[in-house]
Amino acid sequence: MASSGLTCILNSTSGCHPGPELREKLSQIFVENGTPARFLLAASGAEIPELTRRAVKENSQIIVAGGGDGTVNAVANELMGTSITLGVIPLGTLNHFAKDLHIPLDLEGAARNLITGRAVPVDVGEVNGRIFLNNSSLGIYPRIVLREREEQQKKNGRNKWVALAAASLSILEHYSLLRVRLCLDGKELSRKTPFVFIGNNKYEMKGLHIGERGRLDAGELCLFAANRAGRVELLRLAFRALFGRLHEAGDFDALITKQISIETRRPRTSVSTDGEVNQMNTPLNYRTHPGALRVIVPVNVPGSSA
Repeated sequence: MASSGLTCILNSTSGCHPGPELREKLSQIFVENGTPARFLLAASGAEIPELTRRAVKENSQIIVAGGGDGTVNAVANELMGTSITLGVIPLGTLNHFAKDLHIPLDLEGAARNLITGRAVPVDVGEVNGRIFLNNSSLGIYPRIVLREREEQQKKNGRNKWVALAAASLSILEHYSLLRVRLCLDGKELSRKTPFVFIGNNKYEMKGLHIGERGRLDAGELCLFAANRAGRVELLRLAFRALFGRLHEAGDFDALITKQISIETRRPRTSVSTDGEVNQMNTPLNYRTHPGALRVIVPVNVPGSSA
């Protein structure tokens, strides 16, 4: 793969390496492989869109997002509609996008993939003008994300997993069901649910592969919603999914579509997109953009499905 014009945008708040140290490690790897690269350090996630636009204007052929899923989303948002290829150096906690594309999670492996890998088209989801590479949801999950950040700030940067567990317990103890109307494929479904989850392509919901996607280029959205599920029902759903018995759930929607409209009783609601939470006007209009983004993946990943 031609690697001229490679720009790495590094989120200094992601990962365990400080920005300058991370830049030095990556620079050494690229130099050893005869690959010219330049680096732009973002002191915060808010700087990433502007740095990406700057790299686009300077005719970078490959722009690399170094950070978590939020960083990757921010860079990808600026690359849609261009011929520029996205590279990923996963530095976050979960790194869903990188995992589903089989991109190495170690620093050296991810850097070498940028040099030896190949570009494939992947789909991008959108809700009311905001894109997502992994998923979007409304209901309890956006509330958990916001509470988790409060927990981290309150405890002065406490461990993310500890903060997430505390936030989940707090929200599950005091949550209310969301009344929604789902409009898709000429049908309308009224639901009273704790959550609506929309994935960019199909998410596995059973066994050891739960939460994974087999492909990111099917041009589909998947929707999951549990009707009238309280705390006990949510736990039952989790166990059924874990043991591959989700199909036994009597009032659980698992649908595949290309467009979805979601109406709520409120004119605005909290919506998460790749872990970022924003207030959006309703109805929420979801759609897929097939093959809208080119991403570097390992050469040994079969087919464009990555």
